[in-house]
Amino acid sequence: MNNNYQAGIFAPVPSHARYLTFALPDVSVARTQLAERVLGLSEIADGENTVVGMGAPLVTALGAGIDGLQVAPAQVATGVAIPSTPAAVWCWLRGEDRGDILHTARGVSAVLDGVFSLQSSVDAFRYRNGLDLTGYEDGTENPTGDAALQTAFVGAGELAGSSFVAVQKWHHDLDRFTAMQPEEQDHTIGRRRSDNEELEDAPESAHVKRTAQESFAPEAFLLRRSMPWADAHGQGLVFVAFASSFAAFEAQLARMIGAEDGIVDALFRFTHPLNNAYYWCPPVAGRTLDCSALGL
Repeated sequence: MNNNYQAGIFAPVPSHARYLTFALPDVSVARTQLAERVLGLSEIADGENTVVGMGAPLVTALGAGIDGLQVAPAQVATGVAIPSTPAAVWCWLRGEDRGDILHTARGVSAVLDGVFSLQSSVDAFRYRNGLDLTGYEDGTENPTGDAALQTAFVGAGELAGSSFVAVQKWHHDLDRFTAMQPEEQDHTIGRRRSDNEELEDAPESAHVKRTAQESFAPEAFLLRRSMPWADAHGQGLVFVAFASSFAAFEAQLARMIGAEDGIVDALFRFTHPLNNAYYWCPPVAGRTLDCSALGL
């Protein structure tokens, strides 16, 4: 595969991040205005410290089409509700210095101002060596090397080097989680927190069993780049999963909510998603995003 993908997708999770989502309040805005903003963003987004995804509302407003891109559907099964919260633009600002991220966010907002409106801004961080706030390792089964490249990026055709990303902000009730006994916590996740070993005797509702990527047909591998968040309103995990399509993510989510067998993922005992959106991350050409698939 050529190295024409946004490098920040493949890179390790940084120390700090900010997730920005922008709405398109007026879908009838002139295409020339939209194109101006999108091309402006493509010039300042390096794909490494600033990873960009574009949602179906923006692609549709441009009169374009990206095969495989859709609005994430709302889902309800066995008492579990997954919302649908589409947005036009998603930016993952990555770095080791929060001040640098702040200035990058200002630059992104300035470029999009006048056509797009800021929908949400979430600051995130790496916890220890990549743990969720529950203390369990996140992304244990992530593919690596060539397998990660094949998982995360479209390999050929017009969309080669691009990626599809599913983004959800999960809110953890840590009081409820810490009230569980250690063994119950391990069985909820399906791994021992002490050594990250998978538990053979974990119940079928354990998260690891619900989402075992090799247990799907076809196998449902994702490249996860999730990070914890915390503010005055709560705490949790910004779940971010890249793949060459949304098929693997949708297969895992369907099993988590019990759509297949009525068994709901034990995670829902203490956490739930506040939002749920899909984006297409364009490839790069030189030092800018390649928006040619959008007709730009």
